[in-house]
Amino acid sequence: MKKFFYILLVFTVLSSCNEYQKVLKSEDIAAKFKMGEDFYNEGKFAKANKLFAQIVPNYRGKPQAEKLMYLYSNSFYQMKDYYVAGYQFERFASSYPNSEKVEEASFLSAKSYAMLSPIYSKDQKETTEAIDKLQAFINAYPDSEYVSDANKLVNELDFKLEKKAFSIAKQYNTISDYEASIKSFDNFIFDFPGSSLREEALYVRFDSAYQLAMNSVERKKEDRLNKAIDFYKSFKETYSSSEFISQMDNMAIELNDALKKYSTKS
Repeated sequence: MKKFFYILLVFTVLSSCNEYQKVLKSEDIAAKFKMGEDFYNEGKFAKANKLFAQIVPNYRGKPQAEKLMYLYSNSFYQMKDYYVAGYQFERFASSYPNSEKVEEASFLSAKSYAMLSPIYSKDQKETTEAIDKLQAFINAYPDSEYVSDANKLVNELDFKLEKKAFSIAKQYNTISDYEASIKSFDNFIFDFPGSSLREEALYVRFDSAYQLAMNSVERKKEDRLNKAIDFYKSFKETYSSSEFISQMDNMAIELNDALKKYSTKS
């Protein structure tokens, strides 16, 4: 009995494959559409996509074109080909602005761009583009059911940009380029005022100012010592219970000790 079912299964699979190849090679665009839609509904998106790709030009301007283009676009999305999916959904939204699917297509287009965003350590061109696309969607459809998901994606992408900017500034500190570190952290603090990384950013900025002051040439030392102490005071006013305070207190003592000779001179 088991052998019979196995043979039947193999026969069914082979028949299905043969039928697929037959339709794929045929000139019958209606049969391709029907089989493509069946595969799509079964979750066999790669096969559906291959059939749709053959008939998209044939349906241009026809009543079925809207449905076909949505299925074709979404098959790319389901296959995780986000670059093409984003482009195709964008085309769909532009071509069918009155479609009941236009809102969903616009969101999935923006989301596709978000899915192309790389890890924070790499160039963030795609991340910035995705944020722009998502924000455009939110502005166009402020009452959409997808707005909550769009905002969540924007927040995730924004944090990736924060981590990128923070890591660059911290790297300058690591390689002892303290002036570049201070400038980069100044930019970070201005660009991301509500960042969860703000506390650590202010600490590392202070550390960079401390290192720069303590190892400074004499003619610049007094100004740099004072600037480092200003950073310390500003940090302590905001984060008096920070895990960094104890270490910073000790560093501030050293800075003030180093400043004493300048007050004696005056």
